[in-house]
Amino acid sequence: MWGTTLRRLRSPAAWSETVDLFAILTAASLPWSTSLAAIFNVTMLICMVPFLDVRDFLQSLKRPVCALPIALFLLALVGTLWSGAPWGARLYAVNPTTKLLVLPVLIYHFERSSRGHLVFIAFLVSCALLSVMSWLVVFHPTFSLKPPDEPNSRGIFVKNYIDQSQEFTLCAVALAFPIVKLLQQNRVWLAGLLAAVALSFFVNMAFVVISRTALVTVPIMLAVFGLLHLKWRSILIIFAALVALAALTWKTSSTLHNTIETFSVQYELYKDKGIPTSIGLRLEFWRKSLGFFAEAPVVGHGTGSTRGLFELAATGGPYQASSEVIGNPHNQTLNVAVQWGVVGIIILYAMWAVHLLLFRGDALASWIGLLVVVQNVFTSLFNSHLFDFHEGWMYVLGVGVAGGMVLNSRRNGRSPGEARA
Repeated sequence: MWGTTLRRLRSPAAWSETVDLFAILTAASLPWSTSLAAIFNVTMLICMVPFLDVRDFLQSLKRPVCALPIALFLLALVGTLWSGAPWGARLYAVNPTTKLLVLPVLIYHFERSSRGHLVFIAFLVSCALLSVMSWLVVFHPTFSLKPPDEPNSRGIFVKNYIDQSQEFTLCAVALAFPIVKLLQQNRVWLAGLLAAVALSFFVNMAFVVISRTALVTVPIMLAVFGLLHLKWRSILIIFAALVALAALTWKTSSTLHNTIETFSVQYELYKDKGIPTSIGLRLEFWRKSLGFFAEAPVVGHGTGSTRGLFELAATGGPYQASSEVIGNPHNQTLNVAVQWGVVGIIILYAMWAVHLLLFRGDALASWIGLLVVVQNVFTSLFNSHLFDFHEGWMYVLGVGVAGGMVLNSRRNGRSPGEARA
């Protein structure tokens, strides 16, 4: 027994398998727990150390797909030097960018591993189980771990409706690729099973709870899939079917009705009375953030400066949107622009662009990676999702694992081929 254990401790392959295992556990735990995801992630990084080829790893960091996430972290770190915020606030604001350092590590590892697909399967299965739990909470609210009086907690077992919608959206749209592939291979039953899983995510969002961000981004993500992987005839047929399905859902889903109606209602309350509604606050945050950016357009006000700027700009009574103070303007570009100016915007957009270009191709890993980046780019119009814990880790895991798989395929000379429906 001890001999076997010692041999495994000395085996690079065994350590690599362990890293794969903890990456899988990280993905599986992310929909349920931030603490477990963090613990598994740290353990994964520790397990990489014993047999890491340091020279080869450092060489891999020179590639733009790895260098740009690191550059954004370094900018946040250096940005503490010219910030006027207290040092505690400066260092706290660096923290959301540290997860980007894991992205190059994942790319490096899964460029050499053959188990990247298991990470995505684990995430899909975990989200499917969460969907089942969501329905149970709808019929038995006492099962929820959320306070019963919390807003938008219907069907939420853990975390919140925004995170849950992001997970379900990603899984549902990502399944479109393997469904098309399986239909091309006449594997109808398996394609039907995956289609049922994808539909279950959409049904949950339509009849239980959905975030406004997901509502806006789902059509964009489906359009990206259609343009990349379908012929125009197929696009038109599917579009007609989706329109009919959307019309049916609109007629039968009060949840969808209420979510869409809040757009206009909340805007009018903010515009006419200055009431701090969700949409009104976003518009207020964006307006003020553009002003902060104009004051220091090149390198911004420094890391962690956002809350202090909002405190100085607060006006009006306690129940007015203009009096709200926040450290996050709910827009990724503005979040970066206020703190690090044009320099930060260039690095952010360059990172997104390089990651999008990495996933050119017609393989499952390319599709997943592309979808993760597209989702992050468009949801970041309404939130700072790259810096949020949950959505930020979805980006790091998705791009890191899929990026490694794509580079592995290219290095081994495998051609994924083309698939048209």
